[in-house]
Amino acid sequence: MGPRTHLPPEIQLAQRLAGNEQVTRDRAVRKLRKYIVARTQRATGGFTHDELLKIWKGLFYCLWMQDKPLLQEELGRTISQLVHAFQTTETQHLFLQTFWQTMNREWAGIDRLRLDKFYMLMRMVLNESLKALKTGGWEERQVEQLLELLFTEILHPSSQAPNGVKSHFIEIFLEELTKVGAKELTADQNLRFIDPFCRMAACTKDSLVLHNITRGIFETIVEQAPLAIEDLMNELDAQKGADEESDGDSESLEGCLGLMGSVFLGCRKVTDPGPPFLKQFDYEAVANRLFEVASRQSTPSQNRKRLYKVIQK
Repeated sequence: MGPRTHLPPEIQLAQRLAGNEQVTRDRAVRKLRKYIVARTQRATGGFTHDELLKIWKGLFYCLWMQDKPLLQEELGRTISQLVHAFQTTETQHLFLQTFWQTMNREWAGIDRLRLDKFYMLMRMVLNESLKALKTGGWEERQVEQLLELLFTEILHPSSQAPNGVKSHFIEIFLEELTKVGAKELTADQNLRFIDPFCRMAACTKDSLVLHNITRGIFETIVEQAPLAIEDLMNELDAQKGADEESDGDSESLEGCLGLMGSVFLGCRKVTDPGPPFLKQFDYEAVANRLFEVASRQSTPSQNRKRLYKVIQK
């Protein structure tokens, strides 16, 4: 092999990203950002799958080498925000796809002491990919493409994802969606976001995945119901204060909601408001969708039993 200068730029960058010196690594990340912008701005630009895998290998080891916790967080953020440097949705999605493929491939080799920073990176990359959807106005096709990508690389039975990646992804998905979209996502959109989990819960033969999805997605949604109703009550109170001339009808509606609220709140004492939550869930629509996938003939009976319990809740 000839001198290093003859190597393609993405390999040179990958080598520098994984270098021993922090200064070299930092400089390489900044360079990479400019390189991505410049290259994906050109009409003929873009990256191949293979080139992005090489870049991610460099980024993976760049974080691997960073030992100081505060700097790890800063570097994690810088790395995950690279997604916004891609000038087309297509290359952006390829960058995200190769990220999850890299995590799946490298996971077994990550020692216990380094796990936390890669858990953090997965959370940050998921967060930035959802922010990219938000920037695009939650455009339906982009949402579908991202969900398809995540489903294929992480949840699908044929994906290479180890249990650690799968369970962490399921655990953080609603939390990150909430952080990014709680204020603006509608019930219909939220149902679309959890649809891959509904499909997966119906067809998986892996009891751990079924358990994690039931716990991390559906039961979390059910547990948010009292908070969502309490929030709605507060909004109604505020509205009532602002609109003194309300007629009898709205009072009876509020009375009905009040009753419903107290029934729900009786199930669980709400002391700590905690992080924001996705209040826009049509619980009936979620139950209907689950019923639809659970009642299919192809659904294994233990999955059906577990999902029927969730539907009753």
